[in-house]
Amino acid sequence: MPNPTAAMLVIGDEILSGRTRDANMHYLAGELARHGIDLCEVRIVSDRHEKIVAALNDLRADYNHVFTSGGIGPTHDDITADAVAAAFGVALDIRADAREILAQHYARTGLELNAARLRMARIPDGASLIANPVSSAPGFTLGNVHVMAGVPAVFQAMVAELLPKLEGGAALFGQSLTIPRGEGEIAESLKALALAFPTLAIGCYPFQRDGAYGATVVVRGAEKAQVDTALVQLAALFPEATEASGA
Repeated sequence: MPNPTAAMLVIGDEILSGRTRDANMHYLAGELARHGIDLCEVRIVSDRHEKIVAALNDLRADYNHVFTSGGIGPTHDDITADAVAAAFGVALDIRADAREILAQHYARTGLELNAARLRMARIPDGASLIANPVSSAPGFTLGNVHVMAGVPAVFQAMVAELLPKLEGGAALFGQSLTIPRGEGEIAESLKALALAFPTLAIGCYPFQRDGAYGATVVVRGAEKAQVDTALVQLAALFPEATEASGA
């Protein structure tokens, strides 16, 4: 049975302007791979209501899960909750349980739960909350859309809360070799390996260091024994290769 599929929607002008480097996609991809959910597409959209709505409707129709990052804070440009409600055609308002979570948090910190902070308690009708053990303001799930904060520490905490509740498939195993040859020299060997192991994903990522060409070859698959066998065969073809990390 194939793994569930997923897309990620990264929301925020700060990502598109280059002011902020997105770290959440890299983290989510690794966690989903370990959980057996295949991340198939990532989009980045600006803080424009109609763009977010259109992207959400496209992605939620095509994939089993959509994970969003960003736009659920207390400021005027945090409009992700509004866009999700519009995409699903449901109402959005301050919800009692989300408000109580925020009230307890700000009581502990001695800060006022003002109108701006109350924006973070606005939840679309029918959604379930995603706990936020870092800063309390919850994310939420509506249908197959999981809405989470953009701050990496909070995003990661929300992913840890959410993933155990989602059905996964076969986790992917990965191994990699760094080969000190140009990709043109190893292309035929990689093609033969891919034909011999059709269920594995074999990627080639070239680089140039100190004037020398090389490539890191990454082998991924659901069966660890197959991945290991393919890597052994590849290493036998290129004895000068070295193991690489980050597969």
